[in-house]
Amino acid sequence: MVINAIKRVFSGTFGESGEDEYLEIDLEQEGSKQGKILVKLFTLNQYEDVNVILNALRDGYTIAIVDFRVLKQKDPVELKRAVSKIKKTIDALGGSIAGHENLIVATPSFAKIHKEMPPVKPAKDKFADY
Repeated sequence: MVINAIKRVFSGTFGESGEDEYLEIDLEQEGSKQGKILVKLFTLNQYEDVNVILNALRDGYTIAIVDFRVLKQKDPVELKRAVSKIKKTIDALGGSIAGHENLIVATPSFAKIHKEMPPVKPAKDKFADY
């Protein structure tokens, strides 16, 4: 269920209805205070939309997946401001943030994003043996 929704996000089929959607993950076995962590999907259509994202992150139980494709096409300067504001808030919360193409994933302090890239093998120089 969760994996299929996340796959929809990365394949670009999410958010076409324009509504915010979210997924609930039950963590009762982990002993969290509320028992549920939200993986909430947001669309950043304008700079003002960033406040909704920040409020959800400040609650402390939301992992935000933000699609910023629309704002990127409309106004790249406003996108840069919005991402900067999200990054500053995440830094203050002790969380993690990562982006790829048209998506940002932001987490509060209880979750960390693995950002390490696999090592790249250097290309062999075909003239090195001569």
